[in-house]
Amino acid sequence: MSTDVWKEYVWGAMAGVFGETVMHPIDTLKTRIQSGSSAGIRNHNVIREGFKGILVRDGARGFYRGVIPGMTGSFVTGATYFGFIETSKDWLNVHHPSLTGPWAHFLAGATGDTIGSVVYVPCEVIKQRMQIQGTKKSWQSAMTQLNRAPGGSYYYSGVLSAAKHILRNEGVQGLYAGYFSTLARDVPFAGFQIMFYEAFRKGVEWKHVRLSRPGSVQTKYEFGSHEELFLGGAAGGLSAFLTTPMDVIKTRVQVQGTNVRYKGWLDALQTIWKEEGVSGLFKGAVPRIMWFVPAAGLTFMSVEFLRKSFNEVPEPDFGVVPSPTKLPTRSSNSTSSRRESASASNVDLASLTSSRPPLGEQVR
Repeated sequence: MSTDVWKEYVWGAMAGVFGETVMHPIDTLKTRIQSGSSAGIRNHNVIREGFKGILVRDGARGFYRGVIPGMTGSFVTGATYFGFIETSKDWLNVHHPSLTGPWAHFLAGATGDTIGSVVYVPCEVIKQRMQIQGTKKSWQSAMTQLNRAPGGSYYYSGVLSAAKHILRNEGVQGLYAGYFSTLARDVPFAGFQIMFYEAFRKGVEWKHVRLSRPGSVQTKYEFGSHEELFLGGAAGGLSAFLTTPMDVIKTRVQVQGTNVRYKGWLDALQTIWKEEGVSGLFKGAVPRIMWFVPAAGLTFMSVEFLRKSFNEVPEPDFGVVPSPTKLPTRSSNSTSSRRESASASNVDLASLTSSRPPLGEQVR
């Protein structure tokens, strides 16, 4: 294992917290739309009315309800996601080099996210329940409108009070409500995201080599932060859209609390399909994509920046760029090998897809 692998856990944790903090308001909007907890957001202008509803009833603070458990969950999953990907990459390079490629990326990302879900899911349950309640003032007003005494229901004033109340009234299973639907959403999301990101990077590298003049001397392609931001965002947005149905199901199961409507994720899927159709399964797709495009972009960019800034980078070799039908080989011993310079070995153009070792190989 590379001596720098442990750093990937640190960079992933830091990037996860950063992305969650910046994009939490959009996540709050998405959660309220999917749960149907905000009045006035079911019309044709869902995004604008949902945003306006939160701002009017809760003020700016309402957008950051649940941010602490959100940051906690992102800290853990960011670490396990990026760290496990890098660990598995090193292991495959040493023991099974023939198994590297898109599906190896998919499995590594999915496994890393699954490990983090042990902590992430309870944090997600607490976060979402705090998000849909809003501020205490708006919650009390909502209880009054429903002809229910505020004292008859419980307001989650913070992470600890929420965790204690859920444990006392629903048990451990309350904190893990929707666990399997969360895995059904996050496992494919995490796998698709790193797979798409690596594929996009290889596409850019391929284009760079094709445009290089035969015989020219240069280093290997160095990605700029703006490119990593764009490619990470594209990978996150596409993955988010594909997994929206499971996100809707997960949200419905997790926020129902003791007022059980869905017996499980399969029952939720059948009920939503029967009562709301396909559109019901894609509720909140736009704010979900709006959240993941910048969040994933910022996370990937942050991890790459931290890696380039603090991981050891070997001195580059220089070589002659071969003809457009040939590609330079790339070292696969460590993450930082992506930054090494081009070699002059003759490798078929088809080897491009395996020439760059995967990015810390990478978010949620």
